[in-house]
Amino acid sequence: MTEFQCDSGLRALVRERLRTFDTRREVMVGKGSAVALAITDAGHGGNVPGLAKHSAWSNDAAIIMTRRASHLRSHAGQWAFPGGRMDEGERPEETALREMREEIHLDLGMAHVIGRLDDFETRSGYVMTPVVFWAGPQRSMKANPHEVASIHRIPLAELTRADAPLLTQIPESEQPVLRMPIGESWIAAPTAALLYQFREVCLFGRATRVSHFEQPYFAWR
Repeated sequence: MTEFQCDSGLRALVRERLRTFDTRREVMVGKGSAVALAITDAGHGGNVPGLAKHSAWSNDAAIIMTRRASHLRSHAGQWAFPGGRMDEGERPEETALREMREEIHLDLGMAHVIGRLDDFETRSGYVMTPVVFWAGPQRSMKANPHEVASIHRIPLAELTRADAPLLTQIPESEQPVLRMPIGESWIAAPTAALLYQFREVCLFGRATRVSHFEQPYFAWR
């Protein structure tokens, strides 16, 4: 796995790769939403089975993810990025910033935006716009229990595993379902599709598209 440090060099690299990436926008036939892919440090880590726990604060770069609260009506308990439905007249960046404040008490601003990835149309009827943020090192966060069960810092190196992505076929679709292995578990599309494109574009500099990948049947509702 490739190692990445949460420093100005990584910020400049990701910003430049997003600047030169020809982002694709989807026609908004579904409900518009935005999610935040925020880069920070790995901290102490260790709250994901199979990922190493650091005895001291680690400056390895990581991406912020959450597990949704178990009482939510849709996608309860699933892996997610901070995000939600866009209000009328709201830009994706504004939505993502608002949702980070509400869900994980991470207060960033427009100066922390470093680019976007491709829109992704979900089986549940949303068009998701992924916005990439540079949160920087040693950011404190607190889960809003009404929406979030737990907050996780996934090391960027974990996204570069040789067994990623995992592709499987399902009877309901001709396209393969994409999953990303994380520790001893995995994350499914649509979230995994955004993780995979982040890896390809931001970490490896490859203009990889992901809109064709399928989502598991449980995510269709």
